[in-house]
Amino acid sequence: MLQLDSHPTGRHFLQIPGPSPVPDRILRAMSLPTIDHRGPEFGALGRQVLTGIREIFKTQHPVVIYPASGTGAWEAALSNTLSPGDHVLMFETGHFASLWNKMATRLGIATEFLAYAGTDPHLPQAAGWRRGVQADMIEARLRKDTDRKIKAVCVVHNETSTGVTSDIAAVRRAIDAAGHPALLMVDSISGLASADFRHDEWGVDVTVSGSQKGLMLPPGISFNAISPRALEASKSARLPRSFWAWDEIVEMNKDGYWPYTPNTNLLYGLAESLDMLLGEGLDNVFARHQRWAAGVRAAVNAWGLPIQCADPAVYSPVLTGVITPEGVDADAVRRLIHQRFDLSLGTGLGKLKGRMFRMGHLGDSNDLTLVAMVAGVEMGLKLAGVKLAGSGVHAAMDHFAAHAAPTALRQAA
Repeated sequence: MLQLDSHPTGRHFLQIPGPSPVPDRILRAMSLPTIDHRGPEFGALGRQVLTGIREIFKTQHPVVIYPASGTGAWEAALSNTLSPGDHVLMFETGHFASLWNKMATRLGIATEFLAYAGTDPHLPQAAGWRRGVQADMIEARLRKDTDRKIKAVCVVHNETSTGVTSDIAAVRRAIDAAGHPALLMVDSISGLASADFRHDEWGVDVTVSGSQKGLMLPPGISFNAISPRALEASKSARLPRSFWAWDEIVEMNKDGYWPYTPNTNLLYGLAESLDMLLGEGLDNVFARHQRWAAGVRAAVNAWGLPIQCADPAVYSPVLTGVITPEGVDADAVRRLIHQRFDLSLGTGLGKLKGRMFRMGHLGDSNDLTLVAMVAGVEMGLKLAGVKLAGSGVHAAMDHFAAHAAPTALRQAA
């Protein structure tokens, strides 16, 4: 049995940008008895979640659900549509874009990794990790590909390592403007159900996502939303695949079943998550995330610290990255905050390690949750000797007080 050093009072503040806190409603749903995954009750559950998840992706086409992490869904997207040696264009926006690029290379795909060409005074070693996908660069590269060797463009919607949400519709416009047939594949693992995403309207061919962010579930479910073009491409793709293969899954999903044992109790949780999100209305879900993000950014601005995302047009509603002053180890600040206040923040990843931390504001949160997070961070920064320009706590409180929530949390008695 796992032995813990201590059992702190109160609830732990999990403010990383995923896994996000799991609501009690979802935990209770997951505690239901496990049922026969070949029986009639499961078929009804399968059909329910497969219908509901299409509403979240805003698609009329199949969404494949895997008992896997988002990394698995990355591999599924690539292996179902591409062949060994195929040329793929990717764009470096942060750590997760880099990892997807690394995976593609290991699968035998020829990747070309575009990156922002500008400079940055705060992070000269990672200037592109403060900005979104540059659609004009993609268009220019595709126009040069007169032999149509590039088979797919892969981009990250919400880059979890940096707090940047890229304009996916602009990427589709760039591909169309170049008159190029490349598939568009998008990682929306941290964006789905927190930031507006429109699989069909934006012309995405494969969208990758996972359960542990805006869907408010534990890790363990991942998704591929698939366009008809992607399904057609899968018929001639030659990368090896068996577990990830769409054809058998899509066929069995018609009756609500899977060709292997699915994660039954997580699907109970998914059904509850879909009820919560669709019951609230996706527009309301997106509005509250935007409001929370603005309140947290008001706090960071009051502190006088740089926000990781350097372009206000693509600020993420899911998380805010904070760059610490030169010489201040961001991970040491995070450890101090965790030890003193039982508050977990996201670490800086890859090129950003030690230079920034990430504050999650997604899913099962509210104004007071986020004010408490800001207070814990502010106390920790002060204890670490960081000079702050002003009070982020007051700035966040002022923002939330001046900007009412889009829907009432409780009905009047």
